[in-house]
Amino acid sequence: MEFHMSYFVLMTDSSTDLPKAFYEENDVELIPIRYVLDGVEYKDDAGVSMEHERFYEKMRAGSMSSTSLINREEYTQAFEKFLSEGKDVLYISISSGISGSYQSAVGAAEELSEKYPDRKLYVCDGLCASMGGAVLMHYAQKMRAAGKSIDEVRDWVEENKLRVIHLFTVDDLMFLKRSGRISSSAAVLGSLMGVKPMLDVDANGKLRACKKMRGRRGALEGLVNWVEEFIESDEIEVLAISHADCEQDAMTLLEKMKEKYKIKEVLINFIGPVIGSHSGPDTIAIFFMGRKRT
Repeated sequence: MEFHMSYFVLMTDSSTDLPKAFYEENDVELIPIRYVLDGVEYKDDAGVSMEHERFYEKMRAGSMSSTSLINREEYTQAFEKFLSEGKDVLYISISSGISGSYQSAVGAAEELSEKYPDRKLYVCDGLCASMGGAVLMHYAQKMRAAGKSIDEVRDWVEENKLRVIHLFTVDDLMFLKRSGRISSSAAVLGSLMGVKPMLDVDANGKLRACKKMRGRRGALEGLVNWVEEFIESDEIEVLAISHADCEQDAMTLLEKMKEKYKIKEVLINFIGPVIGSHSGPDTIAIFFMGRKRT
């Protein structure tokens, strides 16, 4: 990667569900979020500590998984490593609407800004989850590679993050209910046999149950048609698809999207353990830039 004079450190956490190669090829730093599966703590580190297939195999077999916040000390260590080398840092966080990690990052940044007054350390609340965050990172790293300053990239993220649309369907809403990500009343949407709930992420970065479709095929077609409500033309510059160990459905969804819309670039990856612990196996989601969320 060619570094420009305006080079700065671009950092995110594992909630973005980016593949390991993305971090390596684009010089992006990853702060892993931790999860506990069957009483053992692991790092959600792009499938290094545990392959995604193995994680969902365990979940389908009845294993329970829970996640923890990135604490202030972890953020301090991650940020200070680069500040002490004279580098500026832009961190794009998991949505504050689903995790308290963002507040820990803000606390660490405030303390470090006093210690390193000549350095820039920006913490952005991404208000995104899974590959919604990946879409933001995709644009951010391209801007940095083109020589944009840390302030220019930070400003673009803040101005455009609510344009990242998240549309997804889960196989069982009980995973989200159990983790407190949605209310018991919202979970009722998925209680009828054969009904697949459709969800999005609102302007506060919180999950929202919106619709229900009959059957898996209906849910996939529903996602494709739902896109129309959020775009101003039939062209999508970057489409991201994440899936909880249902790759064939992801490829079927991609083909349906290509039949209906003009798509320039595609990102596909697993939903990692941090998000997957709450959404459960067979969740499938699409992300793209559209009208600002309300």
